[in-house]
Amino acid sequence: MDLGFIGLYIWNGVMLGVIYAMVAVGFTLFFGVLDVIKFSHGDVVTLGAFVGLATYLGLHAVGVEQTWVHLLVITIVSVSSMVVLGALIAQYCVLPLREAPAFITLLITLMIGTVIREAIRLFYPSGSNPQPFPELLPTNSLVFGTFELRIDTLILVVVGLIVIWAVHALINHSRLGLAIRAVAQDGETARVMGINFRWVVLATFGLGSGLAAMAGLMNGLYYREVYFGNGLMLAVIGFSAAVVGGLGNIYGAILGGFLFAAIQIATVVLLPLPSAYKEVVAFGLIIVMLAFKPTGLIGEKSSERV
Repeated sequence: MDLGFIGLYIWNGVMLGVIYAMVAVGFTLFFGVLDVIKFSHGDVVTLGAFVGLATYLGLHAVGVEQTWVHLLVITIVSVSSMVVLGALIAQYCVLPLREAPAFITLLITLMIGTVIREAIRLFYPSGSNPQPFPELLPTNSLVFGTFELRIDTLILVVVGLIVIWAVHALINHSRLGLAIRAVAQDGETARVMGINFRWVVLATFGLGSGLAAMAGLMNGLYYREVYFGNGLMLAVIGFSAAVVGGLGNIYGAILGGFLFAAIQIATVVLLPLPSAYKEVVAFGLIIVMLAFKPTGLIGEKSSERV
């Protein structure tokens, strides 16, 4: 088999792994702090991409043509708006239900995701159809023998890894991160020690949703289109990656994201199956893994959550 062909698929797996890991880390943050499975998370990823697209079209309409300005502004607008949305969801839809059964919060977040998804479909012009995403990154390639490395994917992988590292550094080496870890370990004790529990929850949901916006923008730049229904599959993949890695553990979420992408790519390369089967095989193997190790690959300890 052509080594360039294999290298291309491996690199695509790395690209997908970065996106999945970013989504999975969001699920881990929400669960780690409040024991909440926020199933609107995938639709927040999609909404972040659509906000970025709408911002780009607005800039283009007023005559702004510089590509670096487009990238900077759509990133700032998309991430900041999803941070606010995440905090609002926590404030008005999650925190008031802290004492309710877990399935109530799960149902509420599912409905929020449906509202977001259908709002995009109904109110965005031609929202039912895939929308072309602008090519804002270099389109040339680096050639290594028979392997061509797209410059845009290289930039996206590097940026994605930097973002994941930045979130990790924030959690482990900042006052906010210390507060998040304290609340994740024992919320009541953290409050007694003077930590503002509500503020930490809002900040955590904002952080996870901002990360979702980055994943959405990267997904749009990679595939060069966005679709209102992408969020549902991204939510299932991201949650599966977080669970198989060890829900509540950031390292497990990252590992799970790359593992899911590796299984998808291996299915396409090694098995005589159409690419449409890659999710079926990946979810099937995840089910088998969880049957043998239900706590995930990196078992969660309450002292290590988030």
